[in-house]
Amino acid sequence: MADLKSIKQRFGIIGTSPLLDRALSKAVQVAPTDISVLVTGESGVGKESIPKIIHNLSHRKHKPYIAVNCGAIPEGTIDSELFGHEKGAFTGATGARKGYFEEADGGTIFLDEVGELPLPSQVRLLRVLETGEFIRVGASRAQKIDVRVVGATNVGMLEAIKKGKFREDLYYRLNTVEIQLPPLRERPSDIHLLFRKFAADFANKYHLPPLRLDEEAVRLLEQYRWPGNIRQLRNLAEQMSVIETTRLVGKDLLKTYLPQVDASNLPALSNTRVSDSSGDSFAQEREALYKLLFEMKAEINALKEAVGSGKGLYEKIQDEYPQIGQEFNRPSASTSHEVTIIGKDEREQFDDHTIEIENLSLVDKEIELIKKALEKSGGKRKNAAKELGISERTLYRKIKQYNLE
Repeated sequence: MADLKSIKQRFGIIGTSPLLDRALSKAVQVAPTDISVLVTGESGVGKESIPKIIHNLSHRKHKPYIAVNCGAIPEGTIDSELFGHEKGAFTGATGARKGYFEEADGGTIFLDEVGELPLPSQVRLLRVLETGEFIRVGASRAQKIDVRVVGATNVGMLEAIKKGKFREDLYYRLNTVEIQLPPLRERPSDIHLLFRKFAADFANKYHLPPLRLDEEAVRLLEQYRWPGNIRQLRNLAEQMSVIETTRLVGKDLLKTYLPQVDASNLPALSNTRVSDSSGDSFAQEREALYKLLFEMKAEINALKEAVGSGKGLYEKIQDEYPQIGQEFNRPSASTSHEVTIIGKDEREQFDDHTIEIENLSLVDKEIELIKKALEKSGGKRKNAAKELGISERTLYRKIKQYNLE
């Protein structure tokens, strides 16, 4: 079996990440067999490399290898493209035509974005996988075929199955072996290697000196999330190679090419930008309230964990909030004050009470936020919903729920 280093050199794969090596190892192991493979991973991670490796290391390497982008073929013609058609099968079918499966007979067919296949085409594909037979569009006779199928998708297949967009039996038949390629953000040590490779390639292509990054720029490159993965990194290297006159790139210059480099990983409430001063004030207050809610929830959860581990409420207060603990030690002017350590029998009751307090606090803050949004928008619910980052329907339901008419 070929070693991974030679595989990487042969197919132009850059990286030393253990996650990447694991994916390549699985591809090498399944290549000599005829089992179907499903390659998963985000868009732009290089899923198209895996079926090429599998085909070229298999006994089918001298037979056809055909790659098909299922998402790029119109739904009305995809059956004809994949399985062929007979003359007169539909308007414009002036002659019989072989489909991609028939052309790939004896070899390998790579179905990229297989999750985009319409349901009728999924039934046809399932028959090919189970019986090795297919029927051309407009034909009445089944044909035998010997083809290995490798699929790839960037969508959550299990979620698609729940929504009825993908057949469960086809998923398990296609997913005999799953090979998952990691996103670029999970391969930080490979990012600079890839950038240097792309920079060298484009320097040679455009007859320019290659780009170089200083240390701060390299750190920024490795910390960025890369939503477009390798495809985005490659485009960045090409764009900078052509546009920039300086060949040494610093952090500040690199930032201008990275969209949302300073964006928080927390979910955004709305994409709406408010230009007036009152809007800015409201946005700041809204963010502060949400931050307060997150902090409150974290503190309550920490308190619950301490109680669940056997530590008493009084001890927890002394540890985390010494100033409150001092207040507990002070005698009350109206009555004698006793503090009881919570035991095992009382924890469940305490947990329920804590949850009630937490829910009440969240509701109060939500009501306050809705009131402020309505006040700012002059009672116009559409504008208030837009400001809150929710739908009008959700806002109407909240108003009715909290009796804010």
